Amino acid sequence: MEEKKLDFNSIIGFVLIFGILIWIMYKNQPSEATIAAEKAKKEQVTKEDKANKIVTNQEAAAPTMVAAGDTLQLAKLQKSLGNFAYSATLPSAKNAFTTIENDLVKLKIANKGGYIVEATLKNFERFKKGSGELVTLIKDNNANLNVQLQTSDNRTLNTKDLFFEPTLTKEGANQILSMRLKAGANEYLEYKYILKPNEYMVGFDLHSQGLKSVLNASKPLNMEWDLKSYRNEKSVAYENRYAEVYYEHEEGKSNYVGQGKDKTENVSDVSYVAFKQHFFTSILLSDVPFKSAVLHSNNLVNDDKIDTVFTKQFKAVIPIAFKNGEIDQKMNWYYGPTDYDLLKTYDKNLQDIVPLGWGIFGWINRHIFIPTYGFLSLFIAPGWAIILFTILVKLVMSPVTYKSFLSQAKMKVLKPEIAELGEKYKKDAMKKQQETMKLYNKAGVNPMAGCVPGLLQMPVFYALFQFFPSAISLRQKGFLWADDLSSYDSVYKLPFHVPAYGNHISLFPILASIAIFFYMKMTTGDQQMAAPQQEGMPDMSKMMKYMIYISPVMMLLFFNSYASGLSLYYFVSNTITIGIMLVIKNYIIDSDKIHAQIQVNKLKEPKKQGKIQRKLQEVMAQAEAQKANDKKK
Repeated sequence: MEEKKLDFNSIIGFVLIFGILIWIMYKNQPSEATIAAEKAKKEQVTKEDKANKIVTNQEAAAPTMVAAGDTLQLAKLQKSLGNFAYSATLPSAKNAFTTIENDLVKLKIANKGGYIVEATLKNFERFKKGSGELVTLIKDNNANLNVQLQTSDNRTLNTKDLFFEPTLTKEGANQILSMRLKAGANEYLEYKYILKPNEYMVGFDLHSQGLKSVLNASKPLNMEWDLKSYRNEKSVAYENRYAEVYYEHEEGKSNYVGQGKDKTENVSDVSYVAFKQHFFTSILLSDVPFKSAVLHSNNLVNDDKIDTVFTKQFKAVIPIAFKNGEIDQKMNWYYGPTDYDLLKTYDKNLQDIVPLGWGIFGWINRHIFIPTYGFLSLFIAPGWAIILFTILVKLVMSPVTYKSFLSQAKMKVLKPEIAELGEKYKKDAMKKQQETMKLYNKAGVNPMAGCVPGLLQMPVFYALFQFFPSAISLRQKGFLWADDLSSYDSVYKLPFHVPAYGNHISLFPILASIAIFFYMKMTTGDQQMAAPQQEGMPDMSKMMKYMIYISPVMMLLFFNSYASGLSLYYFVSNTITIGIMLVIKNYIIDSDKIHAQIQVNKLKEPKKQGKIQRKLQEVMAQAEAQKANDKKK
């Protein structure tokens, strides 16, 4: 029995597809993560005493206010704090907090430092739906904002160590919280927070008054913002892969700092800085771009079996320039979901922090996949929306699929004649190749035609690979046995950890692997390599026989901890492709008609060769000539 071989077109298609898959996985891995496991540092979390509440919804601890008559203590403060010793004499000089909130977000701001110490998203839960634990981007001292003050008497003070005076007011439905670090009755540095109803975006003004003689305005103030991002999803490794520092600079250019250990970027003309945590983001925006910024990212997940609390350490150092001796910088904070459609509504290019892919891949996601899936999900549940979405994609790509199968059918019809040429020129591989190319040309068959459809499908393949992990609409949405389509669909937890696989078994990747196995089995069983094997070249058909088994294993390993929605898509997609193959093979393509048409084509004037075919023949002719010269010598 004749040994079955793989079609050359399928070889190229699958090699390129899996080459891209490996490249994608490589690019998404933390590039400099250390191999050695480090034990997660246990942080001591001090719980606030909720029994002590002040009238303006503030929680008070031990006051540090200095009594007016305590001249010795005042003298010490004056020596260490200079003009800002005034702030320590006010009633607000104590560990107290003010809360502002709307239906979406709850923010708690501390007197000490004047910064947000808790940022809670009211409509999102950690890990899984029904957990009862809300997503809190800031808590337990994982974030800080500090402005370094250089005083005119050569002191360096940090706002994070000083006490602000809070004043909470309302303007219509807006809540306005003024936090003032005072150097006198009318001399202060102010943080002003403005929270509107049903908004994740918070206005933030940094302003000073009467500090011309207090601060040294010869150089900008350094504003330092840092955040240690909490894990919020089931898989810390998967979540960590999508945690990045993004920024916009130089009038609309979006970029990111990168994965790994101690990554730092020095950038200029910065419009916003985003500390992105996969599905949630903390963003600092400025109406007038910062002239410069130093951005830093550090990977905290060295071993996902141990490092399970935090993902990344983010930091930004941003100089704030003086204007006529005072500070006046209008900014905004965003604490909310990494939702492409929501971020786009702010018209600040914030949607660029959603990793949809570059070039044509991002274009497909932004203009085709996001609108299409968004429309479908308005009417049906997410799991069924993915299935219908997959069917639509396959229908749109069906002409390309048909073209590929038609090319394979033509190659199959020519197989006996190619075999005859192989037998006739079995001692002259180069001549055999030349005659084969002539046969293709006479029959009007392009051996590369089957590769083009595969190449056309690659942008769709990569775009979908980027789309599903970024779709927050899948988060904590269940389908069949999967309780979260944005995470893995574990059906069994292993009592041990398998390298490159994990400690659980996900079912959708198994189904997708089985589907791709049968698809490749059908492809290799139906077609065989028509062109002869050149001397000195590896036997690609044998290599691809191994790929029949390697490909499903690769999918099983890569996708076990990926979004189950992505695995569901590939399972349905491959299953539909198998069905299309059977329909085209049994009901659409007629091999006898194709054979008859090829015989008619042979009698006609050979078609003009394409550039690739012509180049191949030229190369082979040159090789044949060189071979003849070598024999003469």
